[in-house]
Amino acid sequence: MHSLVLFISLIFILWIGRSIFIPILFAAFLWYLLNAISTYYRRIMPCTKKATCNIGISKTFNILSYVLSFASVFGVIYLFATQIRPMLAQLYNATPILQQKLLIFTQYISQQTGITFDMSMLPDLTQTAAYVGSSLAGIATSTGMVIIYLIFMFIEQSSFGNKINSLKLSAPKAKKLHFILNSIDENMKKYLFTKTFISAATGISAYILLKMIGLEYASVWAFIIFILNYIPTLGSILACALPILYALISGDTWHLALFTAIALIIVETIFGNILDPKLTGKTLNISTLAILINLVFWGMIWGLAGMFFSVPILVAIYITTAQFSSTRWIAVLLSSDGKIPEESN
Repeated sequence: MHSLVLFISLIFILWIGRSIFIPILFAAFLWYLLNAISTYYRRIMPCTKKATCNIGISKTFNILSYVLSFASVFGVIYLFATQIRPMLAQLYNATPILQQKLLIFTQYISQQTGITFDMSMLPDLTQTAAYVGSSLAGIATSTGMVIIYLIFMFIEQSSFGNKINSLKLSAPKAKKLHFILNSIDENMKKYLFTKTFISAATGISAYILLKMIGLEYASVWAFIIFILNYIPTLGSILACALPILYALISGDTWHLALFTAIALIIVETIFGNILDPKLTGKTLNISTLAILINLVFWGMIWGLAGMFFSVPILVAIYITTAQFSSTRWIAVLLSSDGKIPEESN
């Protein structure tokens, strides 16, 4: 009973404090992503080994790797603000027309198949777009706090190890804590970098194919595909469904929707079903069912932001619970094959 009350209290705190936790998570996401990209930039630069390189030159390359990392991430943000955002506004303004076309298309399907559809069950595109827009606006209003958190995370990262040492834990406890934090850090960086790379490649490929097909707002759909690919399973389905639905209700014939479906299925199959499992397989060993349950759970508490962060949170829980005898059973249930990391002694 005590555990149940504690669990419900935790959920309530997470829900009521979402305006505080979500900006911190976005800052942590950017911090991890920038560090991960910087690490990979540094690997392709000279002087990766301090023993074979002057310290001053090595520091210069370290700084350059961070500069390139910031330029890469904030270049994408600038592209969204200057190129994609206006097109999203145009698409939002067109939702009433698209809603009417969806109604006409549904009536046509009903006439051709003889199946009666309840028109009240059709999705309200305007309302859905408004909900997504309000969610994005809520995130945008906290941009200042995200930047502040991000700056302090970079300031604090150099002294974080010293703070852990200052806790004066016993040798076994200190070793276990360092192992957990290093495992979470390493796996999170690998996951975020790999996921960002795959999502970007998926979005770029989708843009090229949709542009060739002639679908309107190709850059918008590509950006949506890029973002939604961070959300496991449901994200990929939505990423394909939205452009296909748009092609169905906006095109004069069904050919545009067919070509759009073929193009997106090919892209998602290559990147989502072939490359993604291979590249992230070494990082994640988590059950698909656990990922889906976790996705729904965080989506109910924090909405789209919760879905976006559901996997990184699950990875941290999985790694942490695997390191304590009393919670290893949780890690076993979360794993895909029952094999979990060995407990650090």
